[in-house]
Amino acid sequence: MSVSGRLRARTGMLVMAGVCLLGSTPASAQVAAGEIGIGSGRLVPTVAAVVGLVGVVLGGLALARSAGRIGGGNGRRAAIAAETAGLISVVVGGLHAANAAGGFGTGNGLAGAIVAMVVGLIGMVLCGLALARSRATRGHR
Repeated sequence: MSVSGRLRARTGMLVMAGVCLLGSTPASAQVAAGEIGIGSGRLVPTVAAVVGLVGVVLGGLALARSAGRIGGGNGRRAAIAAETAGLISVVVGGLHAANAAGGFGTGNGLAGAIVAMVVGLIGMVLCGLALARSRATRGHR
């Protein structure tokens, strides 16, 4: 599989993870059903934070590639994937924070949602830096 095919597959998986996060079962339905374990109150923001962390890693790699430190290419594809992951993390974390009942320590995942938003924003900033650097290097060639 080519590099662009793998990147498309990864981006598709990130988009599907975001769609699944938005359509998950509310924690109150799980409690009413008697389920034990981590509910969507903490699961959704945790997964959103992990998706944001993937965005930070991809953004860091894209920034390193655009500076010419790793591999070939300018890192535009990895930067776009980082932006997608960061955006998913920010949107899902923001929606969860807006709908979380209670404060910190109540099990509703408010702290995880805030972490997801911050990590997603960091990934998006790294993406912007990598894209700006790749445009600058492309313009000098």
